[in-house]
Amino acid sequence: MDAPDELADWLRLTLIPGLGGEGERRLLQAFGEPAAIFSASPGMLAKLLGVQLAERVLCHDSTAEIEAAMRWAQMPGNRILTLADAAYPQALLTAADPPLLLYAKGRIELLNRPALAIVGSRNATQQGEANASAFARTLAAAGLTIVSGLAAGIDAAAHRGALQEPASTVAVVGTGCDRIYPARNEALAREIAFKGCIISEFPLGTPPIAANFPRRNRLIAGLSRGCLVVEAAKESGSLITARLAAEAGREVFAIPGSIHSPQSKGCHALIKQGAKLVESAQDILEELRWENVTNPVIVPPVKEAERDPILLALGGDPVDLDTLAARTGLSADALLARLFTLEMEGRIANLPGGRYQRLN
Repeated sequence: MDAPDELADWLRLTLIPGLGGEGERRLLQAFGEPAAIFSASPGMLAKLLGVQLAERVLCHDSTAEIEAAMRWAQMPGNRILTLADAAYPQALLTAADPPLLLYAKGRIELLNRPALAIVGSRNATQQGEANASAFARTLAAAGLTIVSGLAAGIDAAAHRGALQEPASTVAVVGTGCDRIYPARNEALAREIAFKGCIISEFPLGTPPIAANFPRRNRLIAGLSRGCLVVEAAKESGSLITARLAAEAGREVFAIPGSIHSPQSKGCHALIKQGAKLVESAQDILEELRWENVTNPVIVPPVKEAERDPILLALGGDPVDLDTLAARTGLSADALLARLFTLEMEGRIANLPGGRYQRLN
């Protein structure tokens, strides 16, 4: 852990407006440590950054923000990790644009354990969320910490699944580490802070800003040995994470879905581009040549539907009531009664537009 004065210098460097990661690294390469940067002459800094930015490095006052961050870091469970800290995640050191420091809340030892990213749509289907949770729990049971972004939908489901196992989960957020976004995940975030770890590169108090989430995605990819995309539309942000993972030399996996589902289009595109098609968590473990398997939880197979004509008629794609009636020969009243029962049992989902889809 850095000494208080050293940590204050690291914080000061990251709080200079307009400097950015490239400028920060340029200064560190030239001067070695933050304290030396702030002792340098204006002329030396100007040669590296230009006159205006050099003046900002020496004159910008971030005392209030630094003091607030130092107080936050003294609270139980909170840490600020710099590049010089032994607890800084080593996987990020080989990734593009590693942040100079990370705000962390929870079990920081998870940041240096083998990990796999699970990402996907915020507007996930029930089956997609069930898949994300089951895959996450099985992979965590095998010893892989699950990394995701605390978003609604697939991210949240993956975190919940992994929290059931000791390998647990890491949430990389696109806000300050003291903010929870979306608000609906407040209880989940508290559980992750207790059983797993939440990290952010953004200063405390940073609100949700659209431009920050792609930057968050590079950390999700960088922390992990591979990236599994469960569901994704064509323009999903999770495809950015998958691309960054591929560029960083990580494996990319995708779960296929219905050809009629918009939430499967992104996964199918990834598979066409070379992502590994997976049907079970074991497919991922084998591809990673993962041998540290302890007490694995096997995802239960899909239940057979031969004895239920309605489940058999539904198949794997959404189906409307008229089509179901034609396939089964049942009246609308009989169908609706049985469909209601199946929905209560959690075996089907009632989708918008009067369509139904099997869940298991």
